Amino acid sequence: MSGRRLTGPAGALVVDDAGQGGVPVLFTHSLAGNSSHWTAPLEHLRGHRRAIALNLRAHGGSDAPRDGDYAIASMARDVAVAADALGLDRFALVGHSMGAGVAMAYAGASPERVDRLLLVDSIGDGTQLPAAEMEPFLAALQSPSYQAAIEGYWATISGPNRAVAERLLRDLRATSREAVVAVLKAVAAFDPKPALAAYRGPALAVVTPSNDYPFSLHRLGAGMPHRVVEGTGHWLHLDKPDEFNRILDRFLEE
Repeated sequence: MSGRRLTGPAGALVVDDAGQGGVPVLFTHSLAGNSSHWTAPLEHLRGHRRAIALNLRAHGGSDAPRDGDYAIASMARDVAVAADALGLDRFALVGHSMGAGVAMAYAGASPERVDRLLLVDSIGDGTQLPAAEMEPFLAALQSPSYQAAIEGYWATISGPNRAVAERLLRDLRATSREAVVAVLKAVAAFDPKPALAAYRGPALAVVTPSNDYPFSLHRLGAGMPHRVVEGTGHWLHLDKPDEFNRILDRFLEE
């Protein structure tokens, strides 16, 4: 994937950076995603604002970590290094799924630099995921059944748009098995509550109806403001880009 290459904590990081004006917005993608998942909001914003999409380690042309470190906090350091290299003193942060966890971790570590935080169908408190579901799934991913297990799971969350689902499957197949398994383990170990307690700025969770568990962000503690988008899969910004852009505009302008 083309883009500017930065020196990150675990190797090169590829970023898509363009536009000028306003408070910059930085986007972080999901597991098996990349910066192109944000094409619609990037194009929408860049007429009047700087907008950047970061490819996290082992995604979108960014290097995989030699030490196999895919912890959410470690990927948040990718965001920190990119923000410094790009001269982002204060910026809005938008993350999807695993990338929303990364965005939360960064916001908790550097709350003074995050103008506002938009979390798109985010992971929740991974420590509350039922072991009876996670352990067999992770075991299957580490067995000869990997392809069937992960693609079967993707089929359940990719949504009704066939073209989007096929694109997501291609992106998944382009992502290394090592990264997929390691990130899912990192998600299961991630507790977002300290980061959410440390970051006190404007925040919004945009979720699909299926993201409504006791461990979902808007159910943790006192909760956080959230908005439900109906009739879409997990990648709601790909399924309904116009609706997502309207939500994004409203949140950035509040």
